[in-house]
Amino acid sequence: MNLLEGRAAVVTGSARGIGLAIATVLARNGASVVVSDIDAEGAAKAAADLEAQGLRALAVPCDVTDEAAVDALVDACRTTFGSVDVMVNNAGITRDRTMAKMTLEDFKTVVDVHLTGAWLGTRAAGRVMRDQERGSIVNISSISGKAGNFGQTNYSAAKAGIVGLTKAAARELAKYKVRVNAVQPGPIRTAMTAAMPPEALTRMVESIPLGRIGEPEDVANAVLFLASDLSAFITGIVLEVAGGRHM
Repeated sequence: MNLLEGRAAVVTGSARGIGLAIATVLARNGASVVVSDIDAEGAAKAAADLEAQGLRALAVPCDVTDEAAVDALVDACRTTFGSVDVMVNNAGITRDRTMAKMTLEDFKTVVDVHLTGAWLGTRAAGRVMRDQERGSIVNISSISGKAGNFGQTNYSAAKAGIVGLTKAAARELAKYKVRVNAVQPGPIRTAMTAAMPPEALTRMVESIPLGRIGEPEDVANAVLFLASDLSAFITGIVLEVAGGRHM
């Protein structure tokens, strides 16, 4: 399928994990993809791997908390590929601790990367997409932003904030034919879940009605749907990709 043929996409935090899966699925569906990450070497390798598959990719390092860097990232996509049709704000970090042990710096850093980063990306992409009168912005939230996770007051707050950002931006940009939606992944098979004690992972899977942990491609396919014309009449929604957990 080539749902995104002729379109250009930016994916932040895409050197590895869910971000890389998103970049790969978008590229396999015809998009020219800007692979972006604060890890410049990782982004370059990921883009090179996509190009080795015959896909169109460009690596652009970016710290999503840096306003000028985010603007330059979006401009690089437009300059290289001619447009910015899809923006996926995926970059994120964790600094897990209970509130009693969490420092103010750890709280602010996580909120800054997730929420401020998504706001900067949405604003920068929106600037270009308004002129184009088309575009799809997908913000990666988390089921933690809905249910809250123990030891993640910073992460859960940031991910909940992304939902509010998404809905407000969707209202502002709708008149320009720009759609803004969010995806809330649940437990996904990543390096973080792989490091969990087996008994903890088993308990987690038991809490998922569909009976399995999610794969990065499950999230990527949801992003593809929201990025493509299959969702042309959808904006301001939150799509849960969690196997029914916390439904």
